[in-house]
Amino acid sequence: MTPRQSSTPTNSPACAACKHQRRKCTPTCPLAKYFPAKDYKRFQNVHRLFGISNVTKILRSLENDEEKDNAMISIVYEAEMRRRFPVHGCSLILSHLTREVQCDEQELQNVRFLL
Repeated sequence: MTPRQSSTPTNSPACAACKHQRRKCTPTCPLAKYFPAKDYKRFQNVHRLFGISNVTKILRSLENDEEKDNAMISIVYEAEMRRRFPVHGCSLILSHLTREVQCDEQELQNVRFLL
């Protein structure tokens, strides 16, 4: 293998995390799966809220791929909600859904009363 050759294909771009850090993305990069190069904005949202080191610590603390995938779904969602609603973030969505459930439960009780 010559110095110009690498073990990874040269046509695959670095993931958004490695691109941000200006380093070469290796096949063992823990963030490449979740932040491909085309999703740089999504990575920026997560990075602003959590930081790269905290996200990698969370991923390292989890046992299997399913837990990691679920954690990243939650992290990305929370970062997106914080971007859209800077003051309340996810709590705004949760309170809205809680109100909907309460209204639906009240409506269900009213229907049961009529039956």
